[in-house]
Amino acid sequence: MIRIVTTPRLESLEYASRTAREHVREVAGSANEAFGEHVRELYTVTDRAERAEATTSEVGAILKRAMEELAAAQKELLLKDIEIRRLRTELEEEPLDGESLAVLFHYGEPHTIYRSREDAYADTGTHGKLLGREFEWRCESFIYNASSNGFRRVSRPAPEPVGGAA
Repeated sequence: MIRIVTTPRLESLEYASRTAREHVREVAGSANEAFGEHVRELYTVTDRAERAEATTSEVGAILKRAMEELAAAQKELLLKDIEIRRLRTELEEEPLDGESLAVLFHYGEPHTIYRSREDAYADTGTHGKLLGREFEWRCESFIYNASSNGFRRVSRPAPEPVGGAA
């Protein structure tokens, strides 16, 4: 089929073509604006997600350290509780006649009481206290005397001079 195109028809097609191109430009501009807005929103959301992830990592590290400190504190508390129970048990025991205690003196003043000299030496050694320096730290033994309901100092005989020296 052959169709004859007249000038008014041609002008009408050109006008429709121009109108369609303008409409395409408008739609393309709107699409570009929408795409640009979408990209900006995507960058904003990505930035927020990255900051949230970094914050989560920091909070996780802080929580991990706090949990480690809590575990250490709980362990220390448990050890102290065990020691307190042991000391209470010792305190509740009645002193036996003739039972001795070791008293640690610091510059002549009572500092700590121990069940035995060995306990005193062991404990003071762990704290870096040097026993035997008479002017600073000294350990003396006391014996429980039931008749007086108290303790008395164990007297030690004076060392004999070597070779008759005075």
